[in-house]
Amino acid sequence: MQKSTIIDIDGIGPVLFERSKRARHLNISVKPFDGVRVAIPQSFTFRMAEEFVEHKAEWIRKHQQKMLAFEEEHEERKRICAQLPQLDKSAARERLVARLEYLSERHSFSYNKVFIRNQKTLWGSCSFKNNISLNMKLAELPDELCDYVILHELVHTRIKSHSAYFWNELNRYMSDAKAVDKRLRKYRLVVA
Repeated sequence: MQKSTIIDIDGIGPVLFERSKRARHLNISVKPFDGVRVAIPQSFTFRMAEEFVEHKAEWIRKHQQKMLAFEEEHEERKRICAQLPQLDKSAARERLVARLEYLSERHSFSYNKVFIRNQKTLWGSCSFKNNISLNMKLAELPDELCDYVILHELVHTRIKSHSAYFWNELNRYMSDAKAVDKRLRKYRLVVA
């Protein structure tokens, strides 16, 4: 019995059809960079699955557009990140610790320890013991965005959630923090 095949469907493009022992129903997934995949239960034929895909063509095209937009945004982030100046860890540590100390003194925050790490998913974090971790890649960002992340974590030394109270408090130290957060998203950490 054939386990998988790729069929080019008009208006959709190549679709991977794969038999699945776990699938109970026909299941369509549209993923960035991977494209369209159909999980086929053992009791269905490839032809039945192809007819199902043709019936769901409009839904698939809608999701393909979303995935295309995501892929383009991902490439734009990679391009932006590639243009950022590269710093070594010791230079990043020096810059970030100095900025953290300055902002904490200026706004009367206190924290326990600071860690500078080369993380893949987070710009920063604050533990329940008020230890602050900062991503060394912050040192490559524009000053406003770097300060935003540091102030965000400093506010977490007082408020351990992202409640409305947290955002109001953060806005005391940086005007329109949510707009700055939105700008930061253009610089999301990208694994090349």
